[in-house]
Amino acid sequence: MSNGDVDLDVSPEDGGRPHQPVPEPPELPLDFEGFYLGHQEFFHDFAEIHLGSRRIGEQVVHQVFLQILGAWDELLAEGNLEQRALGVLHRCVTDRLQEDGRPPAFVINAPIARNLQAVRNQLELTPGTTGLYEAICNLPTRQFTVIALRYLLGYPTKRIARYMGLDVRTVDYHGRKGKERLRSQLGLPPAAGKNKKGPRQ
Repeated sequence: MSNGDVDLDVSPEDGGRPHQPVPEPPELPLDFEGFYLGHQEFFHDFAEIHLGSRRIGEQVVHQVFLQILGAWDELLAEGNLEQRALGVLHRCVTDRLQEDGRPPAFVINAPIARNLQAVRNQLELTPGTTGLYEAICNLPTRQFTVIALRYLLGYPTKRIARYMGLDVRTVDYHGRKGKERLRSQLGLPPAAGKNKKGPRQ
């Protein structure tokens, strides 16, 4: 081998024709590999509930990780890796939905749509409340992520906190604020006894 390329090899099965050099794949940063392994399941689940297809979700998430890899050093230097990564994921999923010209899959996907009755109960919404889907989609990124993972995917708070890089109390805070914003957007009165404590990073 020389210069990082695989040596030419002559195979009798190919009539003596030499193989072309095959460049070795670039090595990924170890910390990026760790981030990928720790977040890829969450990213795929998140994309699938919106896009309605694991295959399409995998395509979008592949692009998400390529974008994250391209800005990896910058993201590490800024110190807000999880939040920026979530922003990339949210933007790529939203862009794909806009390209396809359809609502998120959790609006039309039967198993998840059935879960929305439980979501209404947990959010203390009446069964006849309209516009819930649109209101969820219009939440700020952190609130949207917590609501989607907690109520649509059923992730426990500790798992959400790990993926988002936040304290569990901060996750609860964004969950409360998301519920409050949903009630406001839907023209409902505030829930009784809401906690007004601020977030912890």
